[in-house]
Amino acid sequence: MRAAILHGQEDLRLEDVPVPRAGPGEVIVRVRAATTCGTDLKVWLRGGHARMLVPPAAFGHEFAGEVAELGPDVTAFRVGDRIVSNNSAPCGTCFFCGRNQPNLCENLVFANGTYAEYFRLPAAHVKHTAMKIPDGVPFDRASLAEPLACVLWGLENTPAGKSDELVIMGDGPIGLMFAAEAVLAGATVRMIGGSDSRLACARRIGVAETFNYHRTDGRTIQLVKAASNGGRGPDLVVEATGKPDAWQQAVELVRKGGRVNLFGGCPKGTTVTFDTERIHYDHISLHGVFHNTPENFRKALARLSSGSFPAHEILSEERPLSELAAAFDRMRRREVVKVVIRP
Repeated sequence: MRAAILHGQEDLRLEDVPVPRAGPGEVIVRVRAATTCGTDLKVWLRGGHARMLVPPAAFGHEFAGEVAELGPDVTAFRVGDRIVSNNSAPCGTCFFCGRNQPNLCENLVFANGTYAEYFRLPAAHVKHTAMKIPDGVPFDRASLAEPLACVLWGLENTPAGKSDELVIMGDGPIGLMFAAEAVLAGATVRMIGGSDSRLACARRIGVAETFNYHRTDGRTIQLVKAASNGGRGPDLVVEATGKPDAWQQAVELVRKGGRVNLFGGCPKGTTVTFDTERIHYDHISLHGVFHNTPENFRKALARLSSGSFPAHEILSEERPLSELAAAFDRMRRREVVKVVIRP
């Protein structure tokens, strides 16, 4: 079968590899849709990920497909079932799992390799996060469950309601998904980004106002703050770029007593500096939010199944597996949001 293997920085190769076989507790999935994401783009550009994979490695982590083979002891699924799964699974027994923080599990198992015709889903995923896709839900829509679960976890930690004014820094896939969920929650949402087409997508989703930082003569933060809560700044800022300078700008932007969700993961070894007087005397709450939980994943699939989430705005186009590198190049140039890869 054909599979995408990451060998290093921007070194992604399609290779012929054996079709995997299912071990105890595992299932083999025939991949019907594998969506590109901002994390995969960063991994491709950086040549690896400290937590998820070390090259050379099978690549990709968002998918939906059909069960092609069952391993011994698998009873929850049958061959032919349409399924989706989170890209990580907790152990359920460690210190953090015991404190209901499965996203911080000491034995968190990541699954990679969805940019392929077939994909082996580990036993921990089959046990804890794999779910049948409801009838009538397309594979491409279901494949958004993992990133949407991350967004739901972010908003669970820093809720946005009807009386809140929210600013999202970043017009990438996660930023747009945050926007969609916050709009559905009734918040007034503004977005900072650098792509006119993506900001237009944000407005179609329901974002009240957008700011292209390429066109604000360096005054983006001042303009957004002036537009929020009568010039006081937003109640909540979601940083969804993973850039250290944006982390610092998020703290500058939020109002007194406000909250900052530092969602975008910066490169390993990165440090930032905050004004301690601003944090202390203005009563600013900083929230580092990582990944998601199995419960968020279940809620995400339910949301996608309900039809209320605007998946059509997030999924820009479809491409065959042979054009995966081209899809990442279009993401880098910010010409698309997410691309559905059809192995």
